[in-house]
Amino acid sequence: MKKDGIAKNTMVLVIMTLILGVILGSVHYVTEKPIAAQEKKQHDEALIAVMPDDQKDAEFETVDLAKDGTDQKIKDAIAAEGLTAESIDEMNIAKDSSGKEEAYVFTVTTTEGYGGTIQFVLGVDTEGAITGISFLSISETAGLGMRWAQEPYISRFDGKKGDKLTLVKTTTDKEDEVEAISGSTVTSNAITNGVNAALAAYKVYTEGGAAK
Repeated sequence: MKKDGIAKNTMVLVIMTLILGVILGSVHYVTEKPIAAQEKKQHDEALIAVMPDDQKDAEFETVDLAKDGTDQKIKDAIAAEGLTAESIDEMNIAKDSSGKEEAYVFTVTTTEGYGGTIQFVLGVDTEGAITGISFLSISETAGLGMRWAQEPYISRFDGKKGDKLTLVKTTTDKEDEVEAISGSTVTSNAITNGVNAALAAYKVYTEGGAAK
């Protein structure tokens, strides 16, 4: 092939690459805001979902965990529990119309799921009892791990309390134990570890001097 032919083909490829880059960039720009808006809507709905029925009208205040090094204290507390795959992404305080604190709501991520990363929102009332859990992202095996996102399994954590919950294989009425789902040990462990990470964060915030 002549040099001018090679140069021409190269130029065509460069132009096509530039055009594709512009198209992809435009698609990203157009879809970025709607995606972000949908994610925020999902998160806001999850915050409400974990509240008791008589507190669904709560207002939520996002906590600045970086203030006074609370985020690092939480990371240290989670690590001290041996939870290496869990993290607290966000914390909100649920307040009633008078400004009274009703619950603390944590957005948690665990990478220990059978199908990959699991993200959920967990509410804990001012007495340390779990008010509910709502999943933001879960891709576990249908009919097994995915049952955690459905009733009656999703309610197994409701009312549980303690510094750390223990996963058991049998039905339990102990407030610091939760029954695993048969056939989904990995998912059960992952979610319980995520819950324990939130409980560790709750303890740091309420007992470590960060709560106002």
